[in-house]
Amino acid sequence: MDIPTWMLLGFAGWTLLLLVVTVGIFRWTRIVTGRRRISDFRADGADGADWYLRGTRAHANCIENLPVFGAVVFALQATHTGGGLVDLLSCTVLAARIVQSLVHVCWRVSDRTVSLRFSFYLVQAVCFIVLGAMAASRAAGAGA
Repeated sequence: MDIPTWMLLGFAGWTLLLLVVTVGIFRWTRIVTGRRRISDFRADGADGADWYLRGTRAHANCIENLPVFGAVVFALQATHTGGGLVDLLSCTVLAARIVQSLVHVCWRVSDRTVSLRFSFYLVQAVCFIVLGAMAASRAAGAGA
């Protein structure tokens, strides 16, 4: 398996781990201890401790970006685009995603934390664009 595919798998794994560690633990500890019924939790995740709300949003943000990374990795594979830069950018996507999520969950909302989170999201977005452009360029060159 190539590096971009491993990083996509890592992104999916991180998304699931984030769900379990934030939303899952918060909800199930309350259900098992009888403090809440399983049907008490709102579908939008808008009830709970501050860190839980941030965890819910961080997980949703992973869900929103996972298909984008999946499409980019698919395009890379479909066009047989690879190499050191592709591997580096793919690794950067996962590393930036993990740091962005940790900042989101671990620190209360402030101008500084939102700016930091956005910076790590911007790194991912730039990587998505560059990787996508590399695949498109390779596809255009193959069609010429």
